[in-house]
Amino acid sequence: QVQLVESGGGLVQAGGSLRLSCAASGSIFSINAMGWYRQAPGKQRELVATITSGGSTNYADSVKGRCTISRDNAKNTVYLQMNSLKPEDTAVYYCNAKTSRWVYWGQGTQVTVSS
Repeated sequence: QVQLVESGGGLVQAGGSLRLSCAASGSIFSINAMGWYRQAPGKQRELVATITSGGSTNYADSVKGRCTISRDNAKNTVYLQMNSLKPEDTAVYYCNAKTSRWVYWGQGTQVTVSS
């Protein structure tokens, strides 16, 4: 089992920045990759960014150049630095961890970007 706890969401003006954190606990040795997804009202959950245990990253086109995913292995934490935020970035952001058998999700953190 892997437990994920997100933090760092909030209300920010357009053009501002936020850093989301996702702390993992439990069977963290089994995690192959972690990522951030988001879901806006009335829309499907979508990929934002992922990072593998080897450090390879992947980003959605909509956030490339504005977001950076990183990890601190000592703290078992993954971060999502979001800059130049836009109103369309408003969503609940979920942390995700994948093992060879399971996918785990955090409870989500709300990000609201005002225009």
